Amino acid sequence: MANKTKKLLIRLSDWSNRHLSHQQFLMILSAIIGFTAGLGAVAIKNLTHYIQRLLEGGLIVNYHHAFYFIFPVIGLSLTLLIIKFVFKKKIGHGIPSTLYAISRRKGIMRSFQMYASLITAPLTVGFGGSVGLEGPTVATGSSLGSNISRFFKMNQSSRTLLIGCAAAGAMSSIFKAPIAAIIFAIEVFSLDLTLISMVPLLIASVSAILTSYFFFGSDIILPFELQDNFTISEVPFYVILGVLAAGCSMYFTSMYFKVSSLFKKINSPFYRLLVGGIGLGILIFLIPPLYGEGYNVINNLLAEDYLEALGTNFFNAYLDNIWVVVMLLAGLVIFKIFATSLTFGAGGIGGIFAPVLFMGSAMGHCFALIINNLGILKNPISVSSFTMVGMAGLMAGVLHAPLTAIFLIAELTGGYELFVPLMITAAISFMITNQFQPHSVYTMELARRGDLLTHNKDQAVLTLLNIQQVIEKNFIPLKTDMNLGQVIKEGVIKSSRNIFPVIDENRNFMGILLLDDIRPIMFEQKMYEEVKVTEIMQRAPEIIDLDKDRMKEIMRKFQESNAWNLPVVQDKKYVGFISKSKLLTAYRQKLIEVTV
Repeated sequence: MANKTKKLLIRLSDWSNRHLSHQQFLMILSAIIGFTAGLGAVAIKNLTHYIQRLLEGGLIVNYHHAFYFIFPVIGLSLTLLIIKFVFKKKIGHGIPSTLYAISRRKGIMRSFQMYASLITAPLTVGFGGSVGLEGPTVATGSSLGSNISRFFKMNQSSRTLLIGCAAAGAMSSIFKAPIAAIIFAIEVFSLDLTLISMVPLLIASVSAILTSYFFFGSDIILPFELQDNFTISEVPFYVILGVLAAGCSMYFTSMYFKVSSLFKKINSPFYRLLVGGIGLGILIFLIPPLYGEGYNVINNLLAEDYLEALGTNFFNAYLDNIWVVVMLLAGLVIFKIFATSLTFGAGGIGGIFAPVLFMGSAMGHCFALIINNLGILKNPISVSSFTMVGMAGLMAGVLHAPLTAIFLIAELTGGYELFVPLMITAAISFMITNQFQPHSVYTMELARRGDLLTHNKDQAVLTLLNIQQVIEKNFIPLKTDMNLGQVIKEGVIKSSRNIFPVIDENRNFMGILLLDDIRPIMFEQKMYEEVKVTEIMQRAPEIIDLDKDRMKEIMRKFQESNAWNLPVVQDKKYVGFISKSKLLTAYRQKLIEVTV
């Protein structure tokens, strides 16, 4: 069956090469990839819900409410065992790993990524891990897009676009928000906004949402209808909400990376599972709404059903007191990021999109309740509207995707009544957060390593360049114990270059020797034995370190040193040289590749 499918695809590829233009075939592939991304979203969601139904019914129905906080540990254990003994490879977080594949692997994603998250994410989330399914769904779709484009021998720019199509398809299928899905692909994956890219993204988004409608009908994750109209008197409060969202966004990102760095210090994955699993279990026992994705909590908050939203807890008897509700909602805002980070730290597979929406809804709802119960307003503000706008504010700050936030919430509410407050809150949250945290939670680690693609074309091309491909190794190294006669015999006579690296007995880079430095004395044979390399060598104007420097830093070093060749080292060992001419040639070639 597999061979027949492969032969059919090969025939399709041959037929397309003869009868279709590149752009026409790209559109056909975008529809296929949108459909497969939609199927991936359906599979992940259905498998997760199936696990949840098993846990909530059958033999364990009488024990569920007493011991449900243990389920996440079971799910995390199963996930770890499958990763370690079945896949035997690191899966990685969905969207950051996809961004890394685009920037460092030319959009090539390994084939096991097409199904790895499909199995591990439902186990993590289905058993109550406090993460979302959006990231794994995007990773599954993106891997499908990458491997399909590789099979049909698409170039790098087309492969990147098709990965974006898969991401748009996955988000479109999950939220039934096709416009927001397209904007998400453009904002998060830094795709060029052109007609050539827009049409495939549109086709993929529509194809995926039709797939979702076919399997799920008109059901959506957040079935909310806007009840209250926006009034101009609410503008100051939306401004304040934007500032509050910026603060919560910075808190979310900083705590996420702090907890992650603590877990990185634990070498054993089983110890990480033990620490993270127990910590998560305790949190869920104390704060039950932290269990799972949390969309049911968001929907109950929108309905202002606090008994269902906040679950059974120690304060259950006091929920008729609005300030107890406010306190519990503030607790959700504070502790959700810990539950999410513990899930990841323990080895869980999931995404942060759902936790961001969860935390944003609790923040917006809490803020509206405080304002309405302070007694400063004659007419109360809309609690449900501020709940929805709070989600957009946190998305704009944490994900650095303000347009996605605006259009997603607008599409989920079924209209554009909230468009103005969404723009106000999202814009303020993004602008403030961007001043203190210039990169999103998805891209911060990549930016630190110099592996981040941005909408800046020059920066994107520099990121995509492969340093190894521009290193020249036809330079003859000289040893520090050589004399002038040996330099001429072993170096000058045999080399066509006018620069020589100087190394010690361990091949550590010590400096450089220029032909111009020895030209005045190279014909004075009486000096051949007297003059040593260490006497005539000099320091390199700059040194390129393969372990630290990325292309942007390399270009800066060339610019500031005015050098034509710079030495390359790795772990202090000499590797070769990079020339400015070869670097600029590679830059021009890569610029052509990514713009065609």
